[in-house]
Amino acid sequence: MKFKPNQTRTYDREGFKRRAACLCFKNEREDEVLLVSSSRNPDQWIVPGGGMEPEEEPCGAAVREVFEEAGVKGKLGRLLGVFEQNQDRKHRTYVYVLTVTETLDAWEDSVNIGRKREWFPIDEAIEVLQSHKPVHADYLRRLRINRSSTTTNGNLLLPQTSPSTLTPLYSAPASAARR
Repeated sequence: MKFKPNQTRTYDREGFKRRAACLCFKNEREDEVLLVSSSRNPDQWIVPGGGMEPEEEPCGAAVREVFEEAGVKGKLGRLLGVFEQNQDRKHRTYVYVLTVTETLDAWEDSVNIGRKREWFPIDEAIEVLQSHKPVHADYLRRLRINRSSTTTNGNLLLPQTSPSTLTPLYSAPASAARR
């Protein structure tokens, strides 16, 4: 399991742990996503992400986390949404889209804990994530919803997800990420 001796967990005013993650795609088509092996269960796959450092912006944390956990760099795109998880843990996660431009042969988590990474078609990734990390599968489902949503006055109209698992707090239109 991953251990960071100097890690400081940060929380927002409402007591949610502040987290950031990226859906890392092979290209702009967003048809293959990169998943990494879990540090707790190495035979299971997860979306790379983790806790935000004090004073760290969500987008910076997301980029740092994918570099540490997946060994990739890329072009940070839109904010997919801010999600709350209340069932097991009280987390608030900022989820971004990143198009991978560079893949390292060896990276921090591959060297330190033997973490693996693998590309998955979206449907297969949802299936793989559903059994171990259903919240992560919901990120990819939200990606699909965003693609098919209509916009009104620049705001996306999104259906609610079940409050018992994941509650979307905010979803930005693609143009907002470029401001």
